[in-house]
Amino acid sequence: MFSVTDTPYLVPFDNSFDLTQMATTVSSERSSPQLKKHYKKNRKQLYLEQQKLYADNRYSVLFVFQAMDAAGKDSTIRHVFRGVNPAGFQVSSFKQPSKRELDHDFLWRTTKQLPQRGRIGLFNRSYYEEVLVVRVHPEYLDSQQLPFDYQPELTAPSPDQTPSFWQQRFRSINDHEHHLAANGTIIRKFFLNVSRQEQHRRFKDRIDRPEKNWKFSAGDLKESAHWDKYMQAYEDCLRSTSTPWAPWYCIPADNKPLMRAIVSDIVLQTLTELKLAFPSFDDEDTARLKDYRSQLIV
Repeated sequence: MFSVTDTPYLVPFDNSFDLTQMATTVSSERSSPQLKKHYKKNRKQLYLEQQKLYADNRYSVLFVFQAMDAAGKDSTIRHVFRGVNPAGFQVSSFKQPSKRELDHDFLWRTTKQLPQRGRIGLFNRSYYEEVLVVRVHPEYLDSQQLPFDYQPELTAPSPDQTPSFWQQRFRSINDHEHHLAANGTIIRKFFLNVSRQEQHRRFKDRIDRPEKNWKFSAGDLKESAHWDKYMQAYEDCLRSTSTPWAPWYCIPADNKPLMRAIVSDIVLQTLTELKLAFPSFDDEDTARLKDYRSQLIV
């Protein structure tokens, strides 16, 4: 198992990230059955680490998943986190914001869903939609009633220019995540990097299989037509917001079992590196427990 900080999928912190150089599939010496066996084994250890996280009650852990449609977010979440105790685990999905949410700043609706200490929280899409889909469709900003002029350009400014609207949002996100990390929230973010060809193959599979027809949306295909703009937005986003306190991981997503195994390793290593432990009792507390035990009637 690789270290979280040493994995080749880590987006660097030096603003050098180039999405065009990141493969959507990589070779593996393990077969699909072997990869499935690997992340199933990880689930058992993850369950134990989750129990210690809950009992330790010092940290909360937030995993953020972002991807293009059909990249496999839902299935990865289901396979990696299957078996965790739902009492200490929460999943939040974010779609089109409501009118009430639009009356607040863009971080408000996700802040309400942050995990408590001792819990694992998972964002299936997140506040990053505000610098991804909104960046590709800047007309969505009109409904946010912003009190100032914004510059919805897609390209980043040159160093001698005033930071763009999007750069300002990146700064807000970095500050927000830094505040969370400083107060005990461990943040790990996953971009599931699927190719457009594989995305369309999965769309076709959803159309061809009646039991999957419900998963296909014409809107997904419409968004796929903006592929190049999305890739540019993702590259700038990951480059600008991968930090030591909230790193991004760019995960090849064309091979689902391999993608799940990689995510599973990073998730498990994130928790094990916290050196979690169940609370220990001193001799006096242990003596009290023995006294309490003697009073039980079973």
